[in-house]
Amino acid sequence: MHRLLNRLIVYRKMKEDPILSALSDIFHRFETKQSDTETLLSDIYTQVNRLLDVATQYGFDDNLWQNYLAWCLASTENPFSLLCERTDVRHGSVNQLVCHDLAIIKALFDFNFSHLEQAAGVSCFSLLTNYQAIPKNRKIYNWQVSEKIRQLSRDINQTQTEQDLFAVVTSFYRQHGVGMLGLNHAFRISGSGEQIKLHPITNVISVTLDDLIGYESQKKALTANTEAFLHGQKANNLLLYGDSGTGKSTCIKAILNQYAEQGLRIIEIYKHQFQDLSRVIEQVKNRQYRFIIYMDDLSFEEFETDFKHLKAVIEGGIELTPDNVLIYATSNRRHLIRETWSDRSDAGNQNDLHHSDTAEEKISLVNRFGITIYFPRPTTQEYLAIVQGIVQKHPEIPLSEQALIEQAKQWGQWHGSISGRRAQQFVNDLLGRFGHTQEDEQ
Repeated sequence: MHRLLNRLIVYRKMKEDPILSALSDIFHRFETKQSDTETLLSDIYTQVNRLLDVATQYGFDDNLWQNYLAWCLASTENPFSLLCERTDVRHGSVNQLVCHDLAIIKALFDFNFSHLEQAAGVSCFSLLTNYQAIPKNRKIYNWQVSEKIRQLSRDINQTQTEQDLFAVVTSFYRQHGVGMLGLNHAFRISGSGEQIKLHPITNVISVTLDDLIGYESQKKALTANTEAFLHGQKANNLLLYGDSGTGKSTCIKAILNQYAEQGLRIIEIYKHQFQDLSRVIEQVKNRQYRFIIYMDDLSFEEFETDFKHLKAVIEGGIELTPDNVLIYATSNRRHLIRETWSDRSDAGNQNDLHHSDTAEEKISLVNRFGITIYFPRPTTQEYLAIVQGIVQKHPEIPLSEQALIEQAKQWGQWHGSISGRRAQQFVNDLLGRFGHTQEDEQ
């Protein structure tokens, strides 16, 4: 194994993979008799345990070894794989080097562990290559990545030549991309400054725009801007504002689900992280995806100044925001920054001689969003229509239409408001009363 990994050229980063590197070292020590059996056994079991951890994280099954190698191929970012993501293969000498590496990877794919197993008296590798995973609720593992990787593993297993494998791998890169940004659709950030990192959000709620009942003009404006963005046309930063629970955040999640396969990605960021916005954009500006920087429930108090970082990034900084990045925000406030009556007049604030200029700076943030979409609270009839639309998806709820309407109205009165969120909460309560469980949805 160590000889195979040492011969990699374009995919040489795979040699540095922690599990592959450790297994390579184990085989090297085994072949050169540099370790006793007990030490080898301990090291083997450590790596098997790590493979099982990865398999649990991604829901791998059947042949965990091949699944893991397929995951390495899909995750390895190098000049070739990045060039191939979401684009057609181009001719060049590097293709011959890639075929050289893929022949090596296919040999690893079909690697025979029996010699080591017989000498060490173990059967763990045979078990890993014929593995039956315990069925899991897909909310506890990264099922979207799992499906892609397991299909790639099956496709590789069917190849006969390095040219076949080249076609499989490049087709995967073109369809799904490469690395963390290709395999995942949504991200959050951690750290700050030079330590800023993107982390995938592995389970995004499976909601569609059709699930949001009503608000047709709002959804149309949102999709039109997003589609223009995806097609490389001019598009605007966008603010969704209005009453709480009216579906603003749901719309953002829905467009991600609708357009992720077309290259849309979303990075969720909070206002205390705005000072790192430029660093986040720097990490993604040269990739073949379209990134929406998503800010949920955006608002500022009078004393907060983080909005200045946002203003500079959206429009007004020296460096232009790249074409593959837009900012979408939701807010319950039209002007984002809390206003008072004294904001309306210089005379109303004796400590700021030009207070109207200060107020204008506050409200100018919303003007950085080219499109603003208003989500009003629904009328009673609209609220009842939302309830009925949700209940249609759950025939196990045995209420008559009249009983449903009466209980929905009562629910709104008890909770002091009506909205799409209240409608969903009411239906959740009904499902709980009639014995529906979350497992029923899996």
